[in-house]
Amino acid sequence: MKFFDMFQYAFMNKAFLMGALIALCCSCLGLFLILRKYSMIGDGLGHVSFASVAVALLVGASDLIISIPMVTIASFLIYRFSQKKMMHGDAAIGLISATFMALGVFIASQAEGFNADILSYLFGSILAISDADVYIALILAPLVLALILFFYHTLVFITYDEDFSRVLHVRVNVYNYLLLALTSVTVVLGIRVVGSLLISSLIIFPAVTALQISKGFRSSLILSSFISVSCVIIGITLAFFLNWPAGATIVLLNGIAFLCSLILKRLLRR
Repeated sequence: MKFFDMFQYAFMNKAFLMGALIALCCSCLGLFLILRKYSMIGDGLGHVSFASVAVALLVGASDLIISIPMVTIASFLIYRFSQKKMMHGDAAIGLISATFMALGVFIASQAEGFNADILSYLFGSILAISDADVYIALILAPLVLALILFFYHTLVFITYDEDFSRVLHVRVNVYNYLLLALTSVTVVLGIRVVGSLLISSLIIFPAVTALQISKGFRSSLILSSFISVSCVIIGITLAFFLNWPAGATIVLLNGIAFLCSLILKRLLRR
């Protein structure tokens, strides 16, 4: 089979489109989250999304209708726990994610008939996404990107100096909740690409890779987006031709890109 033959298949076109959209959202949000030491929240929300999918399958509802509000509420709880000084942010993430993951496992063990569907959400099934998933991603992903661009300068300002932002009466909590809500939506959409167990890597890897070799926030954002989209497109292509798992292939490519950035960083220093 030749390279361009894969575009004859509708599922490949849907995979490329949805994968690129999710990659852009993850790479943009990842930079803000990493610099604010919220990077592991993607992993925590991925576990929450697993429980939300189990609930949706149990009641026979759309997973997105259940997952988006459920994951968003969980992200707000993590933020509130850390802000109230009840516990550190990483402890709050661990507490919420472990609780919801246990809930998802409990529901899956008690219910019968949808364990195969649960596995697709755990490890991703980008080559089997539905038209409805694509339509929802075409609405929500551009909305996430538009909000990031619209509030870009304020989000950057808060990211670099949250205390000074409060002194200037910037509504820091409002923008933090906005960032968490956007992250929640992206995580829910992204589990179709790499699964709930690997979604945090799609948020972390491109941003960390870009920070190794670029100077300035804007250049890091552009490079992170390029790396993320490239890894998704190459990963889907390799998965199609070599029959590899798409989600794992995308994450491994991101890992390779990170290692290359470390080597390049050392060469530039020399």
